[in-house]
Amino acid sequence: MCGVEEWSRARSRGAIDPAPGDAFIHLSAPEQVHLPANRLYRGRDDLVLLHVDPARLDAPVRWEPGVPTDPESMLFPHLYGPLPARAVIAVTAYRPSPDGAFPPAVT
Repeated sequence: MCGVEEWSRARSRGAIDPAPGDAFIHLSAPEQVHLPANRLYRGRDDLVLLHVDPARLDAPVRWEPGVPTDPESMLFPHLYGPLPARAVIAVTAYRPSPDGAFPPAVT
């Protein structure tokens, strides 16, 4: 998930790099996406979900714990390297509800 502008820049550059100071890019499974969305992006209406084909990634993905407030034993996929634009097979808008919260699941 990222903002529309960030995705536009990534397509031009060919990839999204981990944020400065981060070793990896935070990813989510469809049933998890609402957790980081509400924690990190609440109230934003410019977000898109990047649907990624893992076979097109050049860096390893490790499933690791999120933050202590996430459900117990839930692991999140972390990409240890850039996310190539060619690995993104679909892009969909991700809009919050009227109260600013994101829906609990993506279908």
